[in-house]
Amino acid sequence: MQNITSNQNNRVKEWRKMQTKKGRIKAGKYVIEGWHIVDEAIRHDKSLDAVMVTDANYLDELNIDSTTTETYLITPEVAKHISATETPQGVFAVLKTDDYHESIPEKLGGSWLLLDNIQDPGNIGTMVRTADAAGMNGVIFGKGSADIYNPKVVRSMQGSQFHLRLYSGDLAEWLTAFSKHNVPIYGTELNPQAIPYSSAAPTKQFALIVGNEGNGVSSELLAKTDQNLYIPMKGEAESLNVAVATGIVIFHFVN
Repeated sequence: MQNITSNQNNRVKEWRKMQTKKGRIKAGKYVIEGWHIVDEAIRHDKSLDAVMVTDANYLDELNIDSTTTETYLITPEVAKHISATETPQGVFAVLKTDDYHESIPEKLGGSWLLLDNIQDPGNIGTMVRTADAAGMNGVIFGKGSADIYNPKVVRSMQGSQFHLRLYSGDLAEWLTAFSKHNVPIYGTELNPQAIPYSSAAPTKQFALIVGNEGNGVSSELLAKTDQNLYIPMKGEAESLNVAVATGIVIFHFVN
């Protein structure tokens, strides 16, 4: 284990840069932090490039072998410097980003959630966790959506990113692929052609596209769906939070 006490250390500078998209792209790596997320990465056999802790005993608690994994003992000051939170827990790990840079699978089936221009990290995290809870196959981050490795998104997903597949890509290309594999495609939009979500038959095979609360799903993508759905509302609220709406529709389909 190496001891690091200065924020000017080159390793610390590298970890700090990974908090930005530019830094992550250049390094091909990103930082996760917090007991739960690091433990989930370990339990799901993710390869850790490095582990950084403020207490050497944490390595034993995480069952980290310092002879096979690069480990660093850092000060609370260094932890705060590389953290994306106000009160870091003192446990960090570095992973490669290329785990998620995969092309569209040759064979597509099962259930998938597509995010069109979803930018709020909290909503994204809730939707990924919901997709995980529902046993979906994966989530695809489309144009305009927040970066998969954004620290706030990573933290909000709470480890669910290690339980299902995450992709980033052109949603129009994905829809073409779903159609080719006869996977029904559903959009979320209130329009004359849309039907109440409860009218769609539950199925284990589907692709669901959701958009941001301001603009909804793009017209280009809605034109490629098999059916658009809406959620009838009895009260006077203008709209539902996108993560709440997504959960309602997903669990209708999978149950």
